[in-house]
Amino acid sequence: MRRPIAPAVAAAMAPAAPLALACPHETVTIVVPTAAGGGNDAMARTLAHKLGPLLGRTVIVDNRAGANGAIASEYVSRATPDGQTLMFGYVATHAMNPALQKLPYDPVADFTPIGLVGTSPTLMVANPTVPVKDVKDLVAQLQAKPDKYAYASAGNGTAPHFAAELFKLSAGVVMPGAPYEGSAPAIGDTLGGQTQFMFPSLFSALPQVRAGKLRALAVAGPKRSCLLPDVPTLKEAGVDGVEVQQWYGFFAPAKTPQPIVDQLNQALNQVLADKEVIRRIEEHGAEVETSTPEKFGELVESELAKWKALVQRAKLTAD
Repeated sequence: MRRPIAPAVAAAMAPAAPLALACPHETVTIVVPTAAGGGNDAMARTLAHKLGPLLGRTVIVDNRAGANGAIASEYVSRATPDGQTLMFGYVATHAMNPALQKLPYDPVADFTPIGLVGTSPTLMVANPTVPVKDVKDLVAQLQAKPDKYAYASAGNGTAPHFAAELFKLSAGVVMPGAPYEGSAPAIGDTLGGQTQFMFPSLFSALPQVRAGKLRALAVAGPKRSCLLPDVPTLKEAGVDGVEVQQWYGFFAPAKTPQPIVDQLNQALNQVLADKEVIRRIEEHGAEVETSTPEKFGELVESELAKWKALVQRAKLTAD
């Protein structure tokens, strides 16, 4: 499932030397903008465990959930640009939420991209006790009774929020949403039945789907997942226009020196070439994808423009 690595990236994947930072005894902190226990947190911890030896440093994860990722993002944007504070950002923090509302940070100007980590399709899931046969049945029930069910999201301006709102718009239905501070509590309440539906990443939802605790109804993407081959796309299920791909990557504060950026990118790409890391990430429904810092920066800018256009077209708000 791993995508081919660009020649420029492959050439940079020689053994990484420890970072030559001003204070070599200091810890490198990876700030995660979601609560512990979610898919983003699990991926960040997998990478942190492998990055430490390559960087010759202790690497820890610091969860700073809140304000739909804005707390963590603002914190990292104001950190000293010395390679000791990094962010595990994703499509919500650097494209969707900034497209939806004015924030105390600029997703482009306030960060230095380090590299892409991977991507994951969005999955439409339901609590298994909900009496819905399939997507068409859900649409029919919501058309008959708009407030019959509620969906959970990881917060307004996140992929689960955008995907749910796109589904409602495309299907012509009404379904109230409940925003949470991250995917873990949102999935938890969907498991508990407080909310009935959610659009998490496949990476976040797959363990619960495999355990029978969540029921996968459709993939909000252009194709089915090889991990869930019997689950149709939303287009196949009768609802077109809902394609939400989630992506993840590392950022440093703006003005981080280029030699540090290059060394971090080299170490990250070497970790992402590790067979154990690839296996662990892919088993959870994400696909490893590497990049140069420049290519990752181009992705962020294009995604930000894409979601800004969508917010205007669909008239989405942060409320």
